[in-house]
Amino acid sequence: MIRLADPQATDALGAQLAEALRGLEQGLVVSLTGELGAGKTALTRATLRGLGHAGRVVSPSYTLVEPYALDTRTLFHMDLYRLADPEELEFLGIREVNTARDWIFVEWAERGVGFLPPVDIDIGLEYDGNARCAHFQAYTETGAGLLARLGIAR
Repeated sequence: MIRLADPQATDALGAQLAEALRGLEQGLVVSLTGELGAGKTALTRATLRGLGHAGRVVSPSYTLVEPYALDTRTLFHMDLYRLADPEELEFLGIREVNTARDWIFVEWAERGVGFLPPVDIDIGLEYDGNARCAHFQAYTETGAGLLARLGIAR
C-alpha cells in the first residue's frame, strides 16, 4: 500500500508508474478500481504526463475510450462505468488494440469481462481518512514485473 496524502503524491505515483512502464517491452492491462472520485483518472493523467504526453488528458466517461499515441505505442484509457453491455466493446474496437505492444488503463474493468484482455495488474484507490491509498495486485508475470520495477512487493 502507498499512502497518497495529496494530489502531488498521486502525480508522483503516476511519474513512478510511467518510469516503470518505460522498461516494459510488452503490452499491459491495468485495472483501476475505486469509487467515483477516488483518483483513477488523475493517476492515469499523471502517468501519461510522465510518459511525455503534453496534450489534454480527459476522462473517457462519455466516450468510453481515449487513445493517447506515445512514441512507439498507444495508451488506451477506458472508463466502462456507463457500459450497458460488455459486447459494446466490440463496437469500440477492442480487438484492434495490439495487446502485445499497447497499454490499457481501464476503470470499471469488471463491466467488460469476457471482452477485455486479461488484467495484468490492479491498482485500487481508496480513501483512508483525508488521504488516498493505493493498493496493488499483480495477476500475471508482466504485472509482477511492473510491481518489481515500482519496488512494491507482490
